[in-house]
Amino acid sequence: MENREYKSLNKNEKKTIQRGITRLFLKMGFLAFGGPAAHIAMLDEEVVTRKKWVSREKFLDFMGATNLIPGPNSTEMVMLMGYERGGLLGLFNAGFFFISPAMFITLIFAVIYTRYGSIPDISIFLAGVKAAIMAVIINALYRLFTKIIKTRASFVYAAIVGLIYYLGISEIPLLFFAGLSMMLYKNKDKIIKKTYSLSLPIIFLTFLKIGSVLYGSGYVLLAFLEAEFVETLGVLTQQQILDAVAVGQFTPGPVFTTATFIGYLLGGFPGAILATLGIFLPAFTIVAILKPIIPRARKSKWLSGALDGVNIASVVLMLFVSIKLGIGSVTNIPLAIIFVLSIIGLMRFKINTVWLILGGGLINYVISIL
Repeated sequence: MENREYKSLNKNEKKTIQRGITRLFLKMGFLAFGGPAAHIAMLDEEVVTRKKWVSREKFLDFMGATNLIPGPNSTEMVMLMGYERGGLLGLFNAGFFFISPAMFITLIFAVIYTRYGSIPDISIFLAGVKAAIMAVIINALYRLFTKIIKTRASFVYAAIVGLIYYLGISEIPLLFFAGLSMMLYKNKDKIIKKTYSLSLPIIFLTFLKIGSVLYGSGYVLLAFLEAEFVETLGVLTQQQILDAVAVGQFTPGPVFTTATFIGYLLGGFPGAILATLGIFLPAFTIVAILKPIIPRARKSKWLSGALDGVNIASVVLMLFVSIKLGIGSVTNIPLAIIFVLSIIGLMRFKINTVWLILGGGLINYVISIL
């Protein structure tokens, strides 16, 4: 199809685009295991490499921008892709269908947990899934690195960012430092020249607050949940919070659907719906405001430098997270074989990530029962 603005398309063309957005992100909603790093890797594979909805440069700019705003970063990336492809309707379409499968699956586990006091063990299947996902992440990181780290200066800069992160500086200060320092570096000539039962409204408002101020995506969600529901409100135990986060981690889609689980524990089905709405609503709002600003920022020499710095830092942080995930995911010889075969399948034979992920889980399950 011609590369025209979405709003200039006719009704049938718009419907076709929206159906495509629905299909893609509904599929990802069911299969995007592994947390934000895996989600970004799968998204890169789908919208940049396969469907070519956006260029990798624009994808990286979006990724850098979402790392500087609160909320679930990978879900915000999904919303941005939907916005880029299908306008505001595409934003809500992509976000809704990416979030919904995880919400419903998590809700099922919440019901089981409430009635039986435990969660079904699917760890064997998920171990194989994680090994395959690591291959998807490594493949995406390779593509992102080759696009961003193109000069000696950017390589040195990435190494410095990695060293600072290794020394214990947290992600958000590091991202702001990277963006500010690269902005100053790229404009140095200009500088020189110039010299349990809560009321439903409280459930909604608490998760709305968390969704509005939480940086760092799902990996720091645990601390926020403990602070709000264990220490401040005293309505849940630490074990319940850990169980909720565990469900959010091993279900597909955004980790933030942990809110669905906790909302159900506190207020039944209405609580689950309101908690999910509360934690994701800020992301929809912020992305709707942010999307038109990013292309303008890229045209500015000052803000363009900041985006370059944030992009480099984002990929470096993704690398460190991936290393941690890899250490925890590839823990025995069968999983290592699944990982290696998945890498070969991706890079050599271009196998669709969906089949790799499902295959990894099934292979590990079969090996475990032999």
